[in-house]
Amino acid sequence: MDREKLKNVISEVLKDVDVVIGYKEGFDKLHATPCFITKPEQIDQIILNPLCVQNLASYLPSLKKKVGVVVKGCDSRTIVQYMQEGLINRENVVVIGIPCTGIVSVKKVLSKINHQPIVDVIFGDGSTVIVKTQAGEEKLSISDVSPDKCRTCLYPTPVIHDHLAGDPVRSDKKPEDVYKDVEDLSAMSLEERRAYWEKEFDRCIRCYACRNACPMCICQDSCIAESREPHWISQKSNLTEKFMFHMIHALHLAGRCVECGECERACPMGIPVNMLKKKINHDMKELFDYQPGVNPEDKPPMFTFNVEEKKIEEHKL
Repeated sequence: MDREKLKNVISEVLKDVDVVIGYKEGFDKLHATPCFITKPEQIDQIILNPLCVQNLASYLPSLKKKVGVVVKGCDSRTIVQYMQEGLINRENVVVIGIPCTGIVSVKKVLSKINHQPIVDVIFGDGSTVIVKTQAGEEKLSISDVSPDKCRTCLYPTPVIHDHLAGDPVRSDKKPEDVYKDVEDLSAMSLEERRAYWEKEFDRCIRCYACRNACPMCICQDSCIAESREPHWISQKSNLTEKFMFHMIHALHLAGRCVECGECERACPMGIPVNMLKKKINHDMKELFDYQPGVNPEDKPPMFTFNVEEKKIEEHKL
């Protein structure tokens, strides 16, 4: 990740847009936070390292101005999906791509250091991170503290970009391994899968962080989870209502989830909510040979209707 090259690109892009969305240091050395650059003197705030985890494309549908946005490979799929659904005006978005060799999960890092206060974080040769605390320092392999999505990422270089701040990165992952976790879960019996999700969803506190962080949940002002007209689900914190919310959330993302992992990153309870979306994406791939957020020319399957689908024998259901 080339910070100086990114700063130079932002400097040029800022001349033609109202704001550039990037990353700056957060409340401590371990946390990055989104920043909105409107003046050249703010560019020095920009950081670029594996702590830049948020999907900044999430801001685009709500910003009614010309915007430059810094995106990683997984984030860029969000922009493609927005284009397919007509949620952004592509002419008003300048995409600044950053080739990515992997990010870190702040939760995993904190777990490794027993949640001690952070003094400093230093990235070494690109494959390690040194975390300094008052008790000493811990050298960690980035691959050991990366989120699960990085282990199956096929698009480390943004699939769409106007500027690329760095050399393209080729994925060394196998496409057939992307959904191995989903296939392993599907291989379990129905009773085992039910027990698995009951255990996971029982921890849900209905905070809606997964929904709020999701870039494709664009109808939050009228979300079914809080609607009273019609009143589909209640605010009760029982397992039935939790199941209902997560199933609705996942199905509303059918053919739309770009697997950026923001839902799982934001979940304070560590629930693997992204697995549900990946399961539906796996079905979309098998039934319609479609991957969300990859090709701007594609039409999402749920946006079309065919009397007969090649791989769905509807009359036999």
